[in-house]
Amino acid sequence: MTDTTLSYDVEQAVRERYAAGAQQPQASLCCPTDGYDQRYLEILPQEIIEKDYGCGDPTRYVNSGETVVDLGSGAGKNCYILAQKVGAAGKIIGVDMNDEMLSLSRKYIAPISEKLGYENVAFVKGKIQDLALNLDLVQQWLEQHPIHSVDQVAAFETECDRLRQTQPLIATDSVDVVISNCVLNLVRPQDKKQLFQEIFRVLKRGGRAVISDIVCDEAPTEKILNDPELWSGCIAGAFRENEFLEMFEQAGFYGIEILARQTEPWQVIDGVEFRSLTVQAFKGKQGECWERNQAVIYRGPWKSVQDDDGHTLYRGERMAVCDKTFQIYTNSKGAYHSDIIPIPPRDSVSFEVAKPFDCSSDTFRDPGVTKGADYRETIDQSNGDCSSSSCC
Repeated sequence: MTDTTLSYDVEQAVRERYAAGAQQPQASLCCPTDGYDQRYLEILPQEIIEKDYGCGDPTRYVNSGETVVDLGSGAGKNCYILAQKVGAAGKIIGVDMNDEMLSLSRKYIAPISEKLGYENVAFVKGKIQDLALNLDLVQQWLEQHPIHSVDQVAAFETECDRLRQTQPLIATDSVDVVISNCVLNLVRPQDKKQLFQEIFRVLKRGGRAVISDIVCDEAPTEKILNDPELWSGCIAGAFRENEFLEMFEQAGFYGIEILARQTEPWQVIDGVEFRSLTVQAFKGKQGECWERNQAVIYRGPWKSVQDDDGHTLYRGERMAVCDKTFQIYTNSKGAYHSDIIPIPPRDSVSFEVAKPFDCSSDTFRDPGVTKGADYRETIDQSNGDCSSSSCC
């Protein structure tokens, strides 16, 4: 997203709009979302449902036992839905910077936990582009150390850095899933790169982000950008559709996929179409490459495809891959496994003897490598039962 100088304070506009939304339902805040599983709504107070603002349903992509962070948790609807989905073994952390919304969501922790028979939800105060800084702790420090001079500003900044390091709001590599529902577009343009870096930071290796947000087909006009009402209303800060996916890629994610896209635009302003998009992206392609004689076959239907590391897979061909890529492709919870046929080696190569693998070029794997140079067996199954899955 291009940097834009705005004539108003984005954070102040958003804070005021959502503070009002915590007091009275605001129908114009994001587009209505249908399709939530009604089973999970039955125990939710009507106040939470009425004051929920979003554009999609990322909760449907979360599984039992997972630890989840909800960015911009608002009234808490998604968090309380997920509390039921992940169960007692899971954990939900809602992050919001709006005091009114936090007060609304927190007041229902006890009654909903009593209905569930367990408590696995917490709501914390923080900016979603700075998930290391606990703003409740910042406020406590400020009450004890009021700022009246430049030197005290420096002390405040030092304390914030200390809190990020020693008492992070969300720790690095600690979360299975990060979700968000129509909130990323509310962040200031200059903070959006950091926002995606923070999502990446807090996720565990193999974790994923599932983000619903408003995107546009063209860049918003200057008129749109300079309207604070349109910014707090999830319009002016919308990502251009292709740039939204590129932001995940630039942050280091892989397996980036559009899970849901609104067919008809939610709004059209100055000829620019705005619609809801839900994207999933995975963390974990970083790391060393080792040769363990593995191969994969791409099933098709495309003649060839390329992953986020630049590996090209050709339909039906045995392609040599390093162990890291093999694990990513074949992970049953990952992005690629349904399109991949794994070809593991007949004799496993231990990491103690494995050599570095050159991932800079695409290489076809000779079947003799995976079977082993000394493989000379003859197996006759011509009299077997062809109704079994082991033969054609």
